[in-house]
Amino acid sequence: MGKKGDLSNFERGMVVGARRAGLSISQSAQLLGFSRTTISRVYKEWCAKGKTSSMRQSCGRMGRLIQADRRATLTEITTRYNRGMQQSICEATTRTTLRRMGYNSRRPHRVPLISTTNRKKRLQFARAHQNWTVEDWKNVAWSDESRFLLRHSNGRVRIWRKQNENMDPSCLVTTVQAGGGGVMVWGMFSWHTLGPLVPIGHRLNATAYLSIVSDHVHPFMTTMYPSSDGYFQQDNAPCHKA
Repeated sequence: MGKKGDLSNFERGMVVGARRAGLSISQSAQLLGFSRTTISRVYKEWCAKGKTSSMRQSCGRMGRLIQADRRATLTEITTRYNRGMQQSICEATTRTTLRRMGYNSRRPHRVPLISTTNRKKRLQFARAHQNWTVEDWKNVAWSDESRFLLRHSNGRVRIWRKQNENMDPSCLVTTVQAGGGGVMVWGMFSWHTLGPLVPIGHRLNATAYLSIVSDHVHPFMTTMYPSSDGYFQQDNAPCHKA
């Protein structure tokens, strides 16, 4: 006897109606065919929070709203949740529910903006070198250029995420190397040592990059890898293809 699992909203309404009509727990259970435990639990939930929808259903709806828009504010989540609901909730209830589900408002991690093409090329590179050993990587000299901003402002973006979702794509904010005053430098390093750090006064084009290769890359590689067993690694920036 007794129904197991979650009840529908209609069934939970019948439980509340029976108890409010004066029936005891045993009488309600006999009338509706649910267990006494179920009758007690549903009515206690209604008395405590004035709701007839199950916590599981609430969490499921709330979770779908978060997944659809990680950047939604507490007010927006509450408003969207209440659409089409017979009984609305307040922002305090939304905040409590989200915390019970493990969600907290956090600053998103900043990651470089990567195109679909470059994502594929990175995956190809990773697969081609997945069996390399530490000794193999010691023969690689890495290089790149980067702009360091003197002033940075990205607003106060916040997202809802769980503790283990910090690198989920929907929890990230992309960045680009542009905007604001700053300084651009080019540098390289290997397992053995740091290479030169070269200031770049203007936009790095093919001509400027070839000068860096001639003045800095060749001397570094000749010194660090006299047996010509070193690899000079660069990315797919247009000027690197000069």
